[in-house]
Amino acid sequence: MSDDFYRIRRLPPYVIAEVNAMRAEARATGEDIIDLGMGNPDLPPPAHVIDKLCEVARKPDAHGYSASKGIPGLRKAQAGYYKRRFGVDVDPESEVVVTLGSKEGLANLAQAITAPGDVVLAPNPSYPIHTFGFIIAGATIRSVPTTPDEHYWEALERAMAFTVPRPSVLVMGYPSNPTAEVVDLAFYERVVAFAKEHKLWVLSDLAYSELYYDGCPTPSILQVPGAKDVAVEFTSLSKTYSMAGWRIGFAVGNPVLISALTRVKSYLDYGAFTPIQAAAVAAINGPQDIVEQNRQLYQRRRDVLIESFGRAGWDIPPPRASMFAWAPLPPALAHLGSLEFSKQLLTHAKVAVAPGVGYGENGEGFVRIAMVENEQRLRQAARNVKRYLQSMGVNTPARAG
Repeated sequence: MSDDFYRIRRLPPYVIAEVNAMRAEARATGEDIIDLGMGNPDLPPPAHVIDKLCEVARKPDAHGYSASKGIPGLRKAQAGYYKRRFGVDVDPESEVVVTLGSKEGLANLAQAITAPGDVVLAPNPSYPIHTFGFIIAGATIRSVPTTPDEHYWEALERAMAFTVPRPSVLVMGYPSNPTAEVVDLAFYERVVAFAKEHKLWVLSDLAYSELYYDGCPTPSILQVPGAKDVAVEFTSLSKTYSMAGWRIGFAVGNPVLISALTRVKSYLDYGAFTPIQAAAVAAINGPQDIVEQNRQLYQRRRDVLIESFGRAGWDIPPPRASMFAWAPLPPALAHLGSLEFSKQLLTHAKVAVAPGVGYGENGEGFVRIAMVENEQRLRQAARNVKRYLQSMGVNTPARAG
């Protein structure tokens, strides 16, 4: 029956769900699956944040409806973060709205600003909400590459020249999920100039702002002078403070877009539970040593992953940011395709990864590996992978650890 619903008909099968179902089935039979599939942080939030949640939750007046756009203290805290981290001034009243994670914010902004038939430029491969948020809203997607090289700009120019109706929104997300690619401020300067020339709104997803490596901080598009004329940016506490299940994120930037999102949200929700918002203030305004500790921990995991999988016979480029590695299939097994390879890896190596095709057809030939297990488990995964590759006749180095 559900196939008759207009919006459900527009959604393709969720490819990643196939692997997730196989993983759940294997675990139900008692198998030890090393889960590198979902980007679900395995670390706890800072203790003082949990303490604040408990403290405020004990107050009898903290359990009513909250503020849909976010309590004032949390919007001010986010404005303070932008000033400290990026040197950007934002008005907490008109240029910040609290979202239930960046995913909800993107989806509801899509509902707010697009009409059926509008054309939206979105990266391929990309995190699913970057496309499906707009598809659910009735828009048409025109894909642009994720890799920020000259092909990206050529694709944008072609899209603006030959698409009817002309695209109205450009979606981007760097550090990229799933490809882990990063951009510099010069890239954002070019984006802002392009958007102003072609009258495009820009939606930037900066969910991995603090998971950068090798001492190279990620920039914000709002650092570009005049960016707030065309752009809004989404951030999240999910990865920065290991608060994924708390569902706290932000949209910051252009006041017209912020107002549209705020208005739609006012019809749909009453905001996050007030004690969670108060604890989020404690996270942003409190000690930040946990952020650096997490960054170092993920960087160590990255190095172990790249080194141990490389010795197992699978060469993976080291990501410069995010909690993911974007791994090309081993050349000898590329013919399997990313979905079948992921299934075989789960069945024969007991390692779960996300098939690249689940992020768009241009993700074919890759899998996304999430660095959400400790170093010992990553080395175990590499040993399992080595045995699987050898069983498939792939030559591997003499030793893998």
